[in-house]
Amino acid sequence: MELISIGSKNPVKIEAVKNAIKKIWPDAEVQAIEVESGVSNQPTSNDEAIKGASNRAKLSLQKTNADLGIGLEGCIADTEHGMFVSSWVVVIDSNGKIGIGGGGGILLPEKIATGIRKGGELGPLMDEFIGQHDVKRNQGTVGVLTNGLVLRSESFENPVIYALTKFISPQYYE
Repeated sequence: MELISIGSKNPVKIEAVKNAIKKIWPDAEVQAIEVESGVSNQPTSNDEAIKGASNRAKLSLQKTNADLGIGLEGCIADTEHGMFVSSWVVVIDSNGKIGIGGGGGILLPEKIATGIRKGGELGPLMDEFIGQHDVKRNQGTVGVLTNGLVLRSESFENPVIYALTKFISPQYYE
C-alpha cells in the first residue's frame, strides 16, 4: 500500500490510523480528508456507526487516488445493562473489498447516559461533565473513564487493524 485516505480531520482518528498503518505498511502515506458521515452526529447503534464509517471510507477513497479508504465512527448503544460507547472502522479498497472492525464497549456514567437520552451528544456532555473543552479531539471519553490508561486514539487503533484483516491476511477470507 502506498496511499491510504482517512475520512476525517479529527487528530485522534488520524493518529489511530497512522499508528495502525505503520505496524502493517511502514512506508505508506496517510492522507486525511474531511467528509460527511451521512449519519447523525451521535450514532445510536452499531449499524448506524458502521454505515457512517462506510460512508466516510467510500467518500475519502473517491476524493483521493488512495489504495484504501478508511472511515471511523464512534457510537453509543443503550442496553438493559446501561449505555455503552464503542467504535467502528470500515476499510474499502478501489475494487470494493470491505473490511470492518469494532472495539470499545465502555459503560457510560448514568449522568452522561441520561443526557444522551434527552438528545445530547457525548462529546459536549463529556466536556461539561469534566469541565474541559473538546474532549473528543483529545483523550476522549475512554481516556477520561480509564483515567488515562487508554486514550481515544489507542481505542481506535485495534479496530483499524481488525478492519484491515481482509487485506493483511486475505488467505483466510477467500
